[in-house]
Amino acid sequence: MPMMKVTISAAMTVDGKISTAASDSALSSRQDLRRVHALRAASDAVMVGISTVLADDPRLTVRLAKGRNPARIIVDSTCRTPPQSRILRTARKIRTIIAVTEKAPAANIVAAERAGAQVVTINSGGKGQVDLNALFARLEKETGFRKILVEGGGELNWSLLRLGLADELVVTVAPRIAGGRLATTLVEGDGFDAMSEGIKLKLIEADCLEETGEVVLHYRVARNRRGRGGDGGGLFNACRGTESR
Repeated sequence: MPMMKVTISAAMTVDGKISTAASDSALSSRQDLRRVHALRAASDAVMVGISTVLADDPRLTVRLAKGRNPARIIVDSTCRTPPQSRILRTARKIRTIIAVTEKAPAANIVAAERAGAQVVTINSGGKGQVDLNALFARLEKETGFRKILVEGGGELNWSLLRLGLADELVVTVAPRIAGGRLATTLVEGDGFDAMSEGIKLKLIEADCLEETGEVVLHYRVARNRRGRGGDGGGLFNACRGTESR
């Protein structure tokens, strides 16, 4: 059975921010959004953390490219996804999975299920957070998903990279600086004490969008715990204009 491929997708400023301290994440150009929507269409599911749902109220659907809508997976320890959110309002039309822990209030679970979502309880082992290793093992075994696109936020990105669950990273760098010590970065979490401990990436492709000034960087995670990594040859495509895309 083929293994599941997990790709982290994000847009960030030159100084590494994916949203401002006020939670404004409107960063990508329409041209780059079309690329992101094509990635969604090519994926079985799109995953985000609850912080992204609460801050952005995303739809996580395919609107700017041809293709079907992927399933939506929300990592939400206590099932805080609002019933009025765009995701739950469309949960009867698009498969929606909410991964919670044993700490999730029963009333919240009932509300999500009434909206049409499938609530999956993943034991936290007393840590209060969804065990991502257990979640991905269950998704791989029970859903048939083969491609999962992760669209943040920073804490979820950190957890997936730290646990070796991410295979690739596609990040658009926008020609903008946001600043702000409280702004969210591409990867949050505790981080490493030494640079030498940092997660290594192998560049596969770099694409410059001359019309917008954005640069799309596609990396393979050099090592992960599922036995795949970027030791094979990667292709570096020199920055090119949009006319050659």
